[in-house]
Amino acid sequence: MAFDKDAIIASLKEASISDLNDLVKAIEDEFDVSAAAPVAAAGAAAGGAAAAKDSYTVELTEPGQSKVKVIKAVKDVTGASLMDAKKLVDGAPSEIKKDASEDEANDIKSKLEDAGATVTLK
Repeated sequence: MAFDKDAIIASLKEASISDLNDLVKAIEDEFDVSAAAPVAAAGAAAGGAAAAKDSYTVELTEPGQSKVKVIKAVKDVTGASLMDAKKLVDGAPSEIKKDASEDEANDIKSKLEDAGATVTLK
């Protein structure tokens, strides 16, 4: 028996939604499979991975045009000396804070972005 893929696709294009739904149910019954199982499993896995993240690393990606403001913001956020803050900014991309909570990471990110920097949370 020849398998004509193009003919099947053409038939599917002309079918109504209820016909396609009946087809899916018939295939599920005939081959003892479920069309929804892989999608549900992938969604559950992605949801579990997102919920597991409880600490973030704040990375200064790019200091931007207002380098002096960014240095001051880094100094305020980290408590580092002015010289150490300048080294962090000059060495971008650089880690500003490791193992920060979500709220703390977002707070640091907004302060640095307000100063003109580009920041990434990892």
